[in-house]
Amino acid sequence: MRKSDFLIYAVAVLLGLGAGLTEITVGDLLVTALFVLVSTLVLGFVRPGCAWRWIVVVCAGVPVVRLAAYLVLSRKSYKTEIWESALGFVTGTAGAYCGAFVRRTVDELFRSH
Repeated sequence: MRKSDFLIYAVAVLLGLGAGLTEITVGDLLVTALFVLVSTLVLGFVRPGCAWRWIVVVCAGVPVVRLAAYLVLSRKSYKTEIWESALGFVTGTAGAYCGAFVRRTVDELFRSH
């Protein structure tokens, strides 16, 4: 793995943990969904090669932080909150693939012929 790949994966993990903390502290699905959408959109634009990896790395942060809050803070979650944390994968998918699509479109339009 190149050094630049390590940096972008570290940023993706931090964004995933940030999304999870947003879910726990704010408790609003829309705010978390927008955070995940923008995060994966930017990552998909920066590294469009395999957009699915940004979905996995960023969106997995929400259930992981929810589990950590349950284990460490003894914060009980309702079943709806658990399903709600999994919905980040939907917005993450839209963000990552839209970012990759925009990057490839920009590369195609401004490529020197």
